Amino acid sequence: MQNNSGIRPFTIDVPQADLDDLRDRLARTRWAADLPGAGWSRGVPVSYLKELAAYWRDGYDWRAHERQLNGYPQFVTEIDGQDIHFLHVRSHRPDALPLLLIHGWPGSVVEFLTVIGPLSETFHLVIPSIPGTAFSGPTREAGWDTGRITRAFAELMDRLGYDRYGVQGGDTGAVVGPGLGRLNPDKVVGVHANGLYAFGAPDGELTEAEKERLQHFEYLRTEGAGYVALQTTRPQTLAHGLHDSPVAQLAWIVEKFKEWTDPAAELPEDAVDRDLLLTNVMLYWLTGTGGSSANCYYETAHAGAWGASSRSPVPTGVAVFPLDVSIRSALEREHTIVHWSEFPRGGHFAAMEAPDLLVADVREFFGRLAAG
Repeated sequence: MQNNSGIRPFTIDVPQADLDDLRDRLARTRWAADLPGAGWSRGVPVSYLKELAAYWRDGYDWRAHERQLNGYPQFVTEIDGQDIHFLHVRSHRPDALPLLLIHGWPGSVVEFLTVIGPLSETFHLVIPSIPGTAFSGPTREAGWDTGRITRAFAELMDRLGYDRYGVQGGDTGAVVGPGLGRLNPDKVVGVHANGLYAFGAPDGELTEAEKERLQHFEYLRTEGAGYVALQTTRPQTLAHGLHDSPVAQLAWIVEKFKEWTDPAAELPEDAVDRDLLLTNVMLYWLTGTGGSSANCYYETAHAGAWGASSRSPVPTGVAVFPLDVSIRSALEREHTIVHWSEFPRGGHFAAMEAPDLLVADVREFFGRLAAG
């Protein structure tokens, strides 16, 4: 790591010209045709996307959400040659445990906006943008796989003076979080993860719920893996469309909010607040990081770093939401699981979909560790 410990205050201030350009591009969209009756079976329907894009252009207020984000202390620091953006929200309790919150793809720090208030009553929160995403991007060089991200976040916590902390994350955060436990077991007191999965086969007799999860994992591996194939093989080709067309960037992200959110929700905005969803998309669009965020998949796949290198010795809590494919017997081989919760509502974006359930589970997990 480079020894550049400067931490600089950061404020989001998007030029009005960028917002005007966005509205102009949305107004001039060349819409694709789709097949009658196809619904969501082949991707995002044009009728839905037109309506959402019209709201984005004429109803959504970026400045209001820019002010909301700027209501939290934000900083940037250079680590390993890359600017790392993060929110740092300290609890009123001076003895609070620091908690690193790590988002995934296609998320951002926006994922955690709803839980910052309640969690900061208990924890000092550090919420970084993953290198290559939003204000931690675009990345300046190749090589930013999940292992390098893990080392960068370890350096970030060291730089902030935290020598004892917890981690929570989903998606990419559920890879980097346990990775931090393996890297620094003397500093990471516990890892809480949602959307945690293992590549190995489960052991023993499966419950009916686990059989359903295994079936859904097979669906994700085949029918639901188109984005993985592109992002792990040709992210630069994809980047051209995402960088030039806001509707392409919107469709690329909103499909996942349809596929991965609570199955009881008919549309993405039935699971996640529409403005929050668009604010998340905005962070990708305004920073031009659609391509560089996809590069993380390429780097990790080509580094052979998807699976765990060793079993994490750190106490681990797992929260299982609908459509998660977590099976305990498989995960036990890679994690020291001391806490397991299953919930009837929510989904992949748990902090946005079921913040009350996630906050309560995180508090319970780390509370038990503190008690003993």
